[in-house]
Amino acid sequence: MDNILVYSDSVSWGIIPDTRQRMTFAQRWPGVLEFHLNENHHNVRVIENCLNGRKTVWDDPFREGRRGVDGLAQVIEMHSPLQCVILMLGTNDFQETHDNKASMSAQGVAKLVSVIRNAPIEADMPVPKILIIAPVTIINPCGIIGYKFTGAEKRCAGYAKELEKVSHDLETLFLDANKWVKVSERDGIHLDEDQHLLLGKVVADFLSENKVLHSP
Repeated sequence: MDNILVYSDSVSWGIIPDTRQRMTFAQRWPGVLEFHLNENHHNVRVIENCLNGRKTVWDDPFREGRRGVDGLAQVIEMHSPLQCVILMLGTNDFQETHDNKASMSAQGVAKLVSVIRNAPIEADMPVPKILIIAPVTIINPCGIIGYKFTGAEKRCAGYAKELEKVSHDLETLFLDANKWVKVSERDGIHLDEDQHLLLGKVVADFLSENKVLHSP
């Protein structure tokens, strides 16, 4: 069995836009990913580690435990052996509590890649492959958490391209979610259910086509 770890935030946690409710595993994209890979005769388990408000390397002044870099090495150790780690983070780096630019957040993801590759796994276990997914671009943040993202559209400009540069430099896999899915009009930050379905299928096809997993 190939274990895939999804390390992400509320977008992948499956928050229903403009609510505090959560989609079911079958509705959110990591669950769709698992279903489609197994449907295509891969033997796969998708492990979710997705935390609302998670950033790459920055603290949240109001909520504990939101630095994605903290404890990541132990998460890798905990779930090893892992065939692949999927990183889709950065959206919360652009909250109004931080004056981050796209290049700074991308360097945060670069730090996460380094932590994954240097995690204290057992000697006979593989260092997992890494897929960086550029999250959907924030557009017109609104609704019950929109105030947290005031001005985020400007701060996140060019983030996908910056992540692609990091991926190239660090020799990871890369996928830009913006080419297939878009944010919900209900909050401008998260994904509607149909977009989760689409993203899960896209990621499943990507992993298969790039031979990330063992052959069925």
